[in-house]
Amino acid sequence: QVQLVESGGGLVQAGGSLRLSCAASGRPFSSYGVGWFRQAPGKQREFVGRISWSGDDTSYDDSVKGRFTILRDDAENTVYLHMTKLKPEDTAVYLCAAGQGYSPFNAWGQGTQVAT
Repeated sequence: QVQLVESGGGLVQAGGSLRLSCAASGRPFSSYGVGWFRQAPGKQREFVGRISWSGDDTSYDDSVKGRFTILRDDAENTVYLHMTKLKPEDTAVYLCAAGQGYSPFNAWGQGTQVAT
């Protein structure tokens, strides 16, 4: 099973940008679809966006559409979440998850904190 580690979180002013990384190890990452999720204090985990294993298909929650972009670099075994125009309501722990092909996500990282 692939292991995932998120990084890149931090404190950023409203309107600013941040790039999160989801680095994979243990198995080749190129066959995995990857999703980003977030969980704010006292709230349920929510879907942010996803990218297919091929990289040519992405989807986003309406709350981040037009502001967040997911890209993958399989040579680096890493998927990125580029966040722009950050809002206070984007404050949360951000987690990445992976699943082979179009299978459900079954590997999760520990998360990285983003505060706006």
